[in-house]
Amino acid sequence: MSRAPNEQLIAVMHEARVSNKGLAKRMQEAAAHRGTSLGTTHIAVQRWRDGAGIQPQTAAIMADVLSSKLNRRITPADLGFFRQLQQPTPQRVSYPGTVPDVLSMLDGLAQERADNPAPGQLVIADADLSSAVLSWMVARPDGIQADRPAPQRVGMRDVRAIRDAAGTFMQLDFKYGGGHGHRALRHYFRHEVLPLLSASYSEKVGTAIFGAAAEVSQLLAWTAYDSGNHRLAHRYLTSTLRLSQVIDDRMFGARILGNLSHQANYLGNHTQAIQLARAAVEGAKGRATPRAMANYSAMEARALANAGDPVRAGHAMNDAERHFERAGTGNDPEWLSYFDSAELMGELCHCFRDLKMRRESVEHAQRAVNDTDPKYARTLGFCRMVLAQSQLLNGELEAAVTTASLAVDGGDSLQSARFQRYVTDFQNEVSAHSANPTVAAFNDQVHDALARMEDDD
Repeated sequence: MSRAPNEQLIAVMHEARVSNKGLAKRMQEAAAHRGTSLGTTHIAVQRWRDGAGIQPQTAAIMADVLSSKLNRRITPADLGFFRQLQQPTPQRVSYPGTVPDVLSMLDGLAQERADNPAPGQLVIADADLSSAVLSWMVARPDGIQADRPAPQRVGMRDVRAIRDAAGTFMQLDFKYGGGHGHRALRHYFRHEVLPLLSASYSEKVGTAIFGAAAEVSQLLAWTAYDSGNHRLAHRYLTSTLRLSQVIDDRMFGARILGNLSHQANYLGNHTQAIQLARAAVEGAKGRATPRAMANYSAMEARALANAGDPVRAGHAMNDAERHFERAGTGNDPEWLSYFDSAELMGELCHCFRDLKMRRESVEHAQRAVNDTDPKYARTLGFCRMVLAQSQLLNGELEAAVTTASLAVDGGDSLQSARFQRYVTDFQNEVSAHSANPTVAAFNDQVHDALARMEDDD
């Protein structure tokens, strides 16, 4: 049976100005950087152009290579391979209908390990996600059942203890990566936090205890996300969104929508990322502080920039900066204290990098690196890698590799799957200069850092 040519792959290769031999060579180098072997030849590339099937791992490497060549995110679907590959089954978004439902769901999630991510790409049906967001946007708050009979009485001391614990785990997350404390945090959440939500308390304490529980649940989502377990992270986030509804905390709920947008953007789901960020902005209007609104607008800007929309991304960046100018006028919650000027610069430099605005990208990334507190080790690593990518975009190869080397020197951050992807993306981008001694030394440095990380496990 004759096959139809893979027109999508042909078109992307033509746009990237890469030959069959050139693509095969780049794929072999990318696989080697990952510590695997790939026997791809120009003959195999031609077969794929002619419509032959491909293995998922090989398709992922090809997509990464062409992403680096074109300086934008390319997925296997963009290359026409989902006709041959089994279509991923969309994950259903189970938005709990009642308070007992969400507590039961969170208890189940807290029994799952983040270090065993499910294989394949996370796919969320648009209709399911829209339904969950709409439910949050229009729902009435459940309210707190104050002073109900229960064996245990909870006070503000318990709330302070949870928030102190959350702060400790958050610092571990920033310093060592999401995989470091997730197991201990989920044990603490299940055995120390969730039982308190069913205890007896005043309305004031009940509102505070649900807010503190949402903060821990959100942190569990982020640590799962940073570990690379996107399905678990997404389920935590949607459950936490429902938890925020209990006490009508629109500002925190909008933060969760922003987090969902961040994840969708990271996974290349640009349309969902834009819609989620806009839902955060609209859902929090009049209920959030200027600093929080700056954060939501920055998420929208990142989604629009990654989707290649410079005009609307520029508007969203301007909104973020305008809101942040008034950041000192609001009574911000403690969970928002991390979002300072350096964090905003970090978000904006991602936007300028994705929009290929070389001068602005370098300028904002350098400011983010200079201003980020070293205690946020992973954030500093991200900003340094974006600075390196921006310098490379600006034609400064030596400076870019030097900057990336400084980022990798913060080896603890390599425990973050997200940080490892930043490094891998940069390696792919400089693969055309693999013969350069500086680039070769950097690749050796990454290899050694990953080996040390494995020894520490």
